[in-house]
Amino acid sequence: MLDAEICTRALGARDARFDGLFFVGITSTGVYCRPVCPARVAYPDRRRFFESPAAAESAGFRPCLRCRPELAPGRAIIDAVPRLAHVAAHRIAAGALNEQTVGELAQDLGVSERHLRRALEREAGVSPLELAQTHRLLLAKRLLADTALPITRIAYASGFQSLRRFNAVFRERYRMSPSMVRRDRRDDAARVPRASSADDATTPLRLTLAYREPLAWNALLLMIRRVAVPGVEVVDWRGYGRTVRLGERTGTVFVQRVAPNAAREKRHAQPYLTVDLSPTLLPALMPLLARLRHLFDLDAEPTVIDAHLAQGGLGAVVAALPGMRMVGAFDGFEVAVASLVRGGSSDERTAAETMQRVVESFGDPVKTAHPALTHVAPTPERIIEAGSSGLTPLGVPAGVAESIVRVAHMVDDGSLRLEPGNDADATYRALSGLEGITGRLATTIVARALQWPDAFASSDRALQRAAGVSSIRELVTRAERWRPWRAYAAMHLMMRANGAMSA
Repeated sequence: MLDAEICTRALGARDARFDGLFFVGITSTGVYCRPVCPARVAYPDRRRFFESPAAAESAGFRPCLRCRPELAPGRAIIDAVPRLAHVAAHRIAAGALNEQTVGELAQDLGVSERHLRRALEREAGVSPLELAQTHRLLLAKRLLADTALPITRIAYASGFQSLRRFNAVFRERYRMSPSMVRRDRRDDAARVPRASSADDATTPLRLTLAYREPLAWNALLLMIRRVAVPGVEVVDWRGYGRTVRLGERTGTVFVQRVAPNAAREKRHAQPYLTVDLSPTLLPALMPLLARLRHLFDLDAEPTVIDAHLAQGGLGAVVAALPGMRMVGAFDGFEVAVASLVRGGSSDERTAAETMQRVVESFGDPVKTAHPALTHVAPTPERIIEAGSSGLTPLGVPAGVAESIVRVAHMVDDGSLRLEPGNDADATYRALSGLEGITGRLATTIVARALQWPDAFASSDRALQRAAGVSSIRELVTRAERWRPWRAYAAMHLMMRANGAMSA
């Protein structure tokens, strides 16, 4: 439940820490806004507070054209609604109902359709279809404002099955036509330049990803670089790039941060990352953006996490790197394979060389503008087809190869789901029960693939040394003060031990 007094104070201060955590509907205008909206705040008796855009739109409000609720950061997993509703909401936000029915999604989650509807309506205040429609409309509004894409392409890229349906729903919900969003669009400071002609199949499309400050961007890139998959991912001084395959669509994405100081040169600007993506990925835009937010942990609440860890005795390391984020996963299976290969290698260089051979052998080649991006990551089907006998000649130890193939089978048959929202303890048990996968490796995979904020490998000797303790028991005792964000504490400690103290 929202605390109206807290929301009122945050709204009056336009406190960016609450951006995306609640929305305010103005009854006199029928518009709902973010807490950071530059528009004049309405009188208290004309405000209604909502936890999500879907709840606001279900109550009859339409999104503000100035603060643009579709650009707000999401809610952190640690504050999410109960597990079933959260998992369903996460998958719907990533476009699950664009290709599935509610019944098929419920079956995928192992519950009845009625139970899924009741869970979402109880926890989010809307039905699955209403939630999906809100996400589609907000994505469409975003593309209308930030790109030169034709409205027909925007309709299909947002998950609508026909232009007529898109126009009808847009008019019904927002009380204006899609073309009016462009005609009445304000030259707002928060907007990045619109992408050039959408008819050019080679011109990247530029969008943005919002986040809450602070963000230890350089430290995050350094951590990603250490675990990057050769041929699939690249990290350099400009930012992060990777190849992408989502369904039948392939392409590339490049992500950079716009420096907060540069963003503030424009009035009311909020911090964001820019995402340049191949136009071929447009039909997969909803899952693509959701995966990038997961990879960079952009929905975290850094001031809350940092304050908690500082109270737990980590004040000095937190002060050195405020806004530390977890390294998530763009694809859980990709992370599992890379983690197992690194775990079975003697050093990082050997692991990178082995993983590159695996990618070149079982990942499909793609043409990109970056010489370091050559292949998409191997799929479970390709690994199953190759078997352990196909992996061992590439330098993968026999035991590790068997574990990789077993994980591929489990992901392929659905008995193991390596994506955010799934049960972390059950996934950990499934992985650690496989021969050759240690508790430390299982923790690493689950932490990244499921975005598990309390993941903590107490048996890791390097982590024990970084924390200044000499035993598992001593580390576990000390780490109790860091719950439920022990994964962030572990990253702070390892960054300090490695001498990387620049944000």
